Amino acid sequence: MVPGEKILGVEGGGTKTAWVLVESAGNELRILDQGKLPPSNFRLVSLDRLRTVFSELPKEVDRAGVFLAGCGLEDRPILSRLCAEIWPTAKIITGNDRDSGVAAALGSGEGIVVNAGSGSSVTGRRGDRIEKAGGWGHILGDAGGGYFLVIQALRFILREYDLRRGEVQFAAKILRALSLNNFDELVRWAQTADKMEIAMLAPVVFQAAASGDTRVMEIIESGAQVLSEYTEAVASRLQMLAPKVVLLGGLFHRDSLYTHAFRRRLKKNLPDARVTTAERSPELGAAWLAGELGDQVAFQAKLSQNEIDDLAAAITEQRNPRSENLEKMSPRELVELFVEEEKFVHEALRGTMADLTRATEIGTESLRNGGRMFYVGAGSSGRIGVLDASEIPPTFGASPDLVQGVIAGGAIALYRSAEGAEDEESTGALAMNERGINNRDVVIGITASGRTPFVLGAIGRARSLGAKTILLTCNPARPQNTNVDLAINLPVGPELLTGSTRLKAGTATKVALNIISTGAMVALGKVRGNLMIDLHAASTKLRDRAVRVVAGVARCDYQSARNMLEACEWNLRAVVEEL
Repeated sequence: MVPGEKILGVEGGGTKTAWVLVESAGNELRILDQGKLPPSNFRLVSLDRLRTVFSELPKEVDRAGVFLAGCGLEDRPILSRLCAEIWPTAKIITGNDRDSGVAAALGSGEGIVVNAGSGSSVTGRRGDRIEKAGGWGHILGDAGGGYFLVIQALRFILREYDLRRGEVQFAAKILRALSLNNFDELVRWAQTADKMEIAMLAPVVFQAAASGDTRVMEIIESGAQVLSEYTEAVASRLQMLAPKVVLLGGLFHRDSLYTHAFRRRLKKNLPDARVTTAERSPELGAAWLAGELGDQVAFQAKLSQNEIDDLAAAITEQRNPRSENLEKMSPRELVELFVEEEKFVHEALRGTMADLTRATEIGTESLRNGGRMFYVGAGSSGRIGVLDASEIPPTFGASPDLVQGVIAGGAIALYRSAEGAEDEESTGALAMNERGINNRDVVIGITASGRTPFVLGAIGRARSLGAKTILLTCNPARPQNTNVDLAINLPVGPELLTGSTRLKAGTATKVALNIISTGAMVALGKVRGNLMIDLHAASTKLRDRAVRVVAGVARCDYQSARNMLEACEWNLRAVVEEL
């Protein structure tokens, strides 16, 4: 390996694609960049989809190691050809995620690697001999992985329900995590959910076990037992009496419930095993393999102090001097303070009226020309964007495609925290590609701090595709190097609860989006006076509203208005236009 070479390591599975870019420097590999992209399991994702995901990875590399779940020996030439399209001048090595996991955990040494993430596998190496157990995929195997544990837990819930053994507290936790209301909705969700969506519920299973739910703990123990048996079988085939056993994967983070359960089970039949947790991630193992390195090479962490300092300087992260004694306030004092702080929201909105006017004009122009409006955000900002977009079809009778919300982490992030999803610029950029952004669209990036990588990546890609771009922030002190058509800064000041931008920043953002979307709909003729004339009368409440709209416009009684709507099959616009 030549000093200064850039090496890309990629590990893809059923829930994510993790990557790292390193540079060789003597006996060290310096981490230049790293991140995560959507899943890239070779068996579950098409080649076109793999090509799309890989296109978001760094291009200027000298070597690339790409290791994907589901990639068998017969698949490696296909994967290598695909990688050669993306990195035509790089030296490329491909393989299965087992390979990168073993490299991360063992280097070139001997031992057994137990990997438990969304799936699971056990791989042992002694000299040139490799032995494997598990890892047959989520349909036939992967026992002990996140998908397996969640499926067992869901079956347990329904079995208990069918046998009427009383209420299961764990069932309520699952329903709450998915924002579902009953078992019928749970079954419908499970029938269409993919491996990733199911495996993402694993934290809920572990939380229930940790809280003392003995039946759920039995499920955890059964998973640990399977992995322990696989480990013992691999050790036996390799004739290893005191093997080094390295735990890898999201379920085996340090001191986790699963780690303790596995250690306890393994000790019974393999008491001399030396169990440890992997210090390197699989993508680093992929880079290690691509670089054809020795065990003495160390990885140097990416320097990010400047990024930390920049984020700490954001107004949205500052402490509010008026709420420093928040926990000592009476309920009345707290309410008064919250209400008083809303004046900063009003002042911020008033100070940006010219920018909000321009944003409304840009949005209207795009929609009139056959384009669409997109809100892109993460966390609270993303949820606010999705909320406003979701209200457009029922309020104005518009197509759901006309105004769309894009949130980092996808639909799961609407009801469960997925804050880490905001850290990837490449994921935001990929989201714009997948929405088919074009030069008629407008993309509004929402980030209270003005720094969210997912949002900035989306805006940058949207602009490169010709779309109009607007950045909506609550941090006037943000870096001014973001290239957009319009930047709107809402200076609401520090939050009462430091850093909680769902408060004043969230309120100001919601009002701003209300103004932009409502203004655009009014300009498109969706309103008569201050009445909604394109609302979809799909419920008793909305039919009542439609009747009252017609009665007001026609100046007739309630029943006459209802008769007119029924005659037009509840097409409110058709009735209003005839009046």
